Amino acid sequence: MTDPAPEPPAEVAKSRAVGLMSRELQLRIGSGVAVATVALAVLYWGPGPFAFLLGAIAAAMSWEWGRIVRGTENDVITGFHIGTAVLAAGLSAFGMAGLAVAAVAVGAITASALATGSGRAGLTGAGVAYTGLPVIALEWLRSDDSLGFLAVLFVLIAVVATDTAAYFTGRGIGGPKLWPVVSPNKTWSGLAGGVTAAALAGALFPLISGSGSSLWLAFLGLLLGAVAQAGDLAESALKRHFGRKDASDLIPGHGGFMDRMDGVVTASVAAALIALAVEAYAPARALLYGA
Repeated sequence: MTDPAPEPPAEVAKSRAVGLMSRELQLRIGSGVAVATVALAVLYWGPGPFAFLLGAIAAAMSWEWGRIVRGTENDVITGFHIGTAVLAAGLSAFGMAGLAVAAVAVGAITASALATGSGRAGLTGAGVAYTGLPVIALEWLRSDDSLGFLAVLFVLIAVVATDTAAYFTGRGIGGPKLWPVVSPNKTWSGLAGGVTAAALAGALFPLISGSGSSLWLAFLGLLLGAVAQAGDLAESALKRHFGRKDASDLIPGHGGFMDRMDGVVTASVAAALIALAVEAYAPARALLYGA
């Protein structure tokens, strides 16, 4: 019996690459589902547990910021950065969002002062705001007893819809690159597909949840989708500037928390500012109904 001819080296390499991609995709999906399940369960549980989760995530992101910007994992500034983020979460959990914002502002100024002479004082201070303000924004929205859960859920859905649709639309349609120097894979078609998906998610959200205005949330979804993509690009620009591919390897298959939370960071702050402008004493209702 004649032995079968061996596969050409190119075919072997291609087969191995496909197998590797399949395993990486399975890992990515598995860890993503696990993280999403925990986040949704804690979000539903209540403002207190949610603040604890936000503080933990912000602490991880603070640590990652130090790795990227200053190339260190355990300096005094990183400890101070983590402490400020946790303090912001704690103050927000007790209904002191204004004091939490003041703490983040003082923390950012102090961190910048501590980094004076390193050439990275500005970015060090910006990192404190980057990790602290989203914690305050999300906890402030969640603390609204009647609609807090749905308001935060909408923000997260808008970001996920944007990221998912941007990925598949960009790969499926392709076309001109959005900002190739910063993110070589992002396209204008991906951006269009992402914000369209977020707008559609916003329009459907009231039909599924029973709360909110479809027309308002469609517009808000479009806006938050664009803001989330801007956050994604900003984080990519930061990593590329410092020669980093991922913020860390804390989430298997995804990189770090900064890699997954970049869109949530900007979208949550934007959502909180919109709610503040509409009705500061009922932020969740203001976000969902626009009035």
